[in-house]
Amino acid sequence: MMVSAAMVLLMTPALGLFYGGMTRAKAVLNMMMMSFASAGIVGVVWVLWGYSMTVGQGVGGLFGNPFASFGLQDLLGTSDLVKAGYSATFAMVTVALISGAIADRAKFSAWAAFVPAWVTLVYAPLAFMVWGGGLLGPDGALGSVFGPVIDFAGGTVVEISSGTAALVLALVLGPRLGFGKDPAHRPHNIPFVMIGAGLLWFGWFGFNAGAATTAEQAGLIWVNTLAAPVAALLGWIATEKVRDGHPTSLGAASGVVAGLVAITPACANVSPLAAVALGLAAGVVSALAVGLKYRFGYDDSLDVVGVHLVAGVVGTLALGLVALPADGADGGLFYGGGLGQLVAQLVAVLVTILLSGAVTLVLAAAIHATIGFRISREDELAGIDVAEHAETAYEFALSGTGGAERMRA
Repeated sequence: MMVSAAMVLLMTPALGLFYGGMTRAKAVLNMMMMSFASAGIVGVVWVLWGYSMTVGQGVGGLFGNPFASFGLQDLLGTSDLVKAGYSATFAMVTVALISGAIADRAKFSAWAAFVPAWVTLVYAPLAFMVWGGGLLGPDGALGSVFGPVIDFAGGTVVEISSGTAALVLALVLGPRLGFGKDPAHRPHNIPFVMIGAGLLWFGWFGFNAGAATTAEQAGLIWVNTLAAPVAALLGWIATEKVRDGHPTSLGAASGVVAGLVAITPACANVSPLAAVALGLAAGVVSALAVGLKYRFGYDDSLDVVGVHLVAGVVGTLALGLVALPADGADGGLFYGGGLGQLVAQLVAVLVTILLSGAVTLVLAAAIHATIGFRISREDELAGIDVAEHAETAYEFALSGTGGAERMRA
């Protein structure tokens, strides 16, 4: 678990690289800083009260007592410290995922205010509800009625919650200047994107398999974490070929991530064959979903909604169909289990969307009305890296022939 935790920790800077390559040259540092800041802020919150809110005696089945293990003091001398560290890395990358929807235009100070509030009011409660014996667990108020949700590594807690929050923030902040019209909004460094995707994939093996309890379970998770993203990659680029006439490198990288998202909740509960089918479906559906932002006018800058929300819902609901029978459970519909598990999965999806959406809206509105969430028009045109951090990613941006033209990119 310690090795897996280190792998998952790598995912947050890897995400910064993945997202950074998808932005313009004058916004890459800010994008990476949003990931690094998420790690820093969430890490402190997790030691102080975040971990306590995900375990122990619950408050109305919604969250654990934030003071029960405050500062992790009562975990000294126990192996639970490893679990606390492992779970912290999940929280870090979840919050960082949201940042991709508001690239190029969010104040860094506003993001720094949003992160601790969101991880406290959305992520920690959801982790308790799903994994800590809360509302959606076997003995929870909803789990005991509709059945407990299956979510081994975070389809609801990580993917759907962050994807929903991303959509809300994109709507609150509004679109970037020139959204859908300015060709300069294209990714400035596709190799960054592909390297970031590769590092995310590496870390995801720790993300999914770190909590395995047996070698047999770990083996199933590892193979599924391989099978789903490769199938999703093929599904995404095949969709591009049919729709656009050519597969793209960005599509290949995005397909891998969509497959990883989809298999996250299901990694320990489906067969490798089902993982291939799930990945293929996620690749096709997400490739189609990312274009919806142009149709409906919401600027999900780096496709957080199309990949994480959509593929997260696909993977979570698919368990109602293809979950393997285990521990006395009947499994999904295709294994003769009826509709019970599908209903449980649907309830969990709806609870996650409602909680994340409502709390994110309140937080975003409060920040927007006080310190302001969006940078000025002038700062956006000049570039958020210079405006927010007084830095540029590349030397040529400020010197040499053609520097002004490159800076505008």
